Amino acid sequence: MNRTYSFIAFSSIALLILLIIQVNWIFQTAKVKEELFNDKANIVLSKTTAALYADEETCLKIEEYAAHSASNIVTRLGEVEAKKIDSLFSHYMAFYNFNIDYSFVISKPIDLINSNITNYFNHTYNKDLAQVTSKNQLELKLIFPDKKQFILAEMGPLFITSVLLILLVLILFWRTTLSLLKEKKISEHTTDFLNNMTHEFKTPLTNIALASKMLGKDANFEKKEKIKHYTEIILEENQKLSLQVEQMLGMTALERGEIPLQKVIVDFHQLTTIALKPIRLQIEDKKGRLDLRLEAKNAMILADKIHLTNVFNCLINNAIKYSPTTITLSIQTSNIGSNLCLKVTDKGIGIAPQYQKKVFDKFFRVPTGNLHPVKGFGIGLTYLKSIVELHDGSIELQSKIGKGTTFIITLPTINS
Repeated sequence: MNRTYSFIAFSSIALLILLIIQVNWIFQTAKVKEELFNDKANIVLSKTTAALYADEETCLKIEEYAAHSASNIVTRLGEVEAKKIDSLFSHYMAFYNFNIDYSFVISKPIDLINSNITNYFNHTYNKDLAQVTSKNQLELKLIFPDKKQFILAEMGPLFITSVLLILLVLILFWRTTLSLLKEKKISEHTTDFLNNMTHEFKTPLTNIALASKMLGKDANFEKKEKIKHYTEIILEENQKLSLQVEQMLGMTALERGEIPLQKVIVDFHQLTTIALKPIRLQIEDKKGRLDLRLEAKNAMILADKIHLTNVFNCLINNAIKYSPTTITLSIQTSNIGSNLCLKVTDKGIGIAPQYQKKVFDKFFRVPTGNLHPVKGFGIGLTYLKSIVELHDGSIELQSKIGKGTTFIITLPTINS
C-alpha cells in the first residue's frame, strides 16, 4: 500500500510541476505578445512621424497651433491636419495588420508622473517631433485604450486551449488515481476472499477425509451407530460445501442478471415460521432466547420464496455467528404505510461506525486482526442487499459496538 501512495505522491508532484510550467509558459507568451504589440506601435508611430516630416505645410500648421495653445496639449488642430495625421495612422496600422482602436494627441513635453493626465496617457507611445517643428518642442502621442483587452483577445484561443488541457489532465489524473485505489481495494478483498474460501473449504474436506478414513480403516464395524455417525458427518460436510459453492455461483449469476425471480404471493409470517424451525434448535442448543413478534396486519408480499428465505436465513445466521456468548435474538414485523417492515435485532459484538456502510460491499469483512473467529466469504450481505432491492425493497443497518446490531428490511405489500 505504501508503494501505491508513493506513486500517487510522485505523480501529484510531477503534475504540479507541469502545471507551474504551463502557467509560466502562458505568462511568457503574454509577455512576448506585449513586446510584439509595442514593436508594432513604435513602428507605426515612427512611420507616421517620418511622413509628417516630409509634409512641410502640415508641419508649419502644427507649429502654429502649438504656439497659440494655452495648455500643454494641442487641443485645437485644424480639420485638414487632423485628418491627414489620422489617415497616416490608419494607413500604417492597416499595412502592419494592426487592428485596434486608437487615438492621438500632440503635446508639449510634460512630466507625466506628476500630471493629472497620467491615467489618460496609459498605454501611450511617444515620438519626439523635433524634426517636424523647429520653434516649439512637441511630441506625437499614440494612445491605445484597449491594449490589454487586445492582447488577451490575441491570446484567447491559446489561453482557452491551455486551460482545457490543464482541466483534462486533472480529471484524467483524478480518475486514474481513483481507479488505482479501487483496483487496490478489490485486490485486497479478493485476496481476503481467497484466504477465507481456502479455510472454509479446508475444514469440511478435512472432516470428510477423516470420516472416510475411519470407514475405510475397518469395514467390519460391530456397531452400526458408528457407521451412521461417520456417514452423517460426510453428508453434512458435503452439504456445507455444496451450499458454499452455490452461494458463490449464485452471487456471480446475480451480478450478471442471470437469476430470474419466480415471484408469487407469499405470506411472510408463514415463511418466517417455517424458516425458523431448524434455527430454533441452534438457539435452544446454545441456551439462547428468541423473541418473535409477528405484529404486521398485512404480511402478504410478492416475492421469490427461495431467495427471500435465503435472505431471512442469512440475517438469522449472522446474528447467531456474531453473538459471542448467550444468543438473544428479536424478530419483529410491522406495517409502515403500504410496506412490511422486518426488524432482526441481536445483542452481539456490533459493528463499528466506519464499517457500517462497507458491510454490503462484495468480499468485505469487518477487520478482526490476525484472528478469524467467524468464517465466511464476505458475500452474504451483498447477496442479501441485492435480493431485497430486486424485490423493490430497502435495507438499513443500525449498530453499536458491544450493544448489538439491527437490520431493518422494508418490502412493499399487496392486498390480501
